[in-house]
Amino acid sequence: MGTTHDHDGHAGHSHGPTAADLARPDGARRRLWPLAVSLGLIGTFFVVELTAGLLFGSLALVADAGHMLTDLVALSMGMTALLLARHGRVTDGRSFGWYRAEVFTAVLNAVLLLGVGAFVLIEAIRRLGDDPEVPGGPMIVVALLGLAANVVVMLLLRADSDSSLAIRGAYLEVLADAVGSVGVLVAGVVALTTGWGYADVIVAVLIALWVVPRAVRLALDALKILNQQAPEHVDLSELRAELEELPEVQDVHDLHVWSVTTGMDVASVHVTSSGDHCDALTAAQRVFSAHGLDHATVQVERPGGEGRCESLTW
Repeated sequence: MGTTHDHDGHAGHSHGPTAADLARPDGARRRLWPLAVSLGLIGTFFVVELTAGLLFGSLALVADAGHMLTDLVALSMGMTALLLARHGRVTDGRSFGWYRAEVFTAVLNAVLLLGVGAFVLIEAIRRLGDDPEVPGGPMIVVALLGLAANVVVMLLLRADSDSSLAIRGAYLEVLADAVGSVGVLVAGVVALTTGWGYADVIVAVLIALWVVPRAVRLALDALKILNQQAPEHVDLSELRAELEELPEVQDVHDLHVWSVTTGMDVASVHVTSSGDHCDALTAAQRVFSAHGLDHATVQVERPGGEGRCESLTW
């Protein structure tokens, strides 16, 4: 897990996971088959909804099909990101493989969600001038089918949505579309029973207002990783204090903790020790492991010794 260096040039290595170990497939947490099945279901229903919208002249159904298209894009990007993370070759230039592909995918998904929300709001404002004609019957049938497809896909993706930003982005897309299907269903019932087309506009605005905050949260989570901020579940002050309390350690500096992607946190630190460097390294390893940091680089230095590293200024 760590590497020790002293001013005499001797180095000791622990036997924790290396960058290459971290890049190995993690099939238990990040399964590809739910994404593949979801992609097939959503793709099939996209064709059904678009055909129905064009056949019945329903702008609402065509618009919802456009939202379904964003689901297809999100699922496709999620699959691509996970395939790269699993099978992308680890090289000297990419020592962590392609795990960051998930983070970039999450940012793109968030932008996509914000774009859909903006489009819906603009379209809703545009329709305020006259009472739109909405075909209630076809809307109800297609909305029910769409809701069923979305619920199945949500159940497939839910288990992995917390362990992968790529899957979470796809999950949020499908969740938003499920809410949209409910909205289309309600608007269809209102249009069929009362003939009041503005129900479609109101539902569209509510969907947009519901989607936007979730898209912003997804983008912020991804940007925190890209900015190499410390994970929220790691208390750096507590971590530093525990390292400083170790009897084998006299000083702690240049402590850094960041995430490569969701579920892959790494750390580095310089510690000063006057005793056995292997003891200091082992003690530091135990502290990092207690905080869920199983991949850390620990540099052990001698107090006041020649060649001692100064604190980094970058």
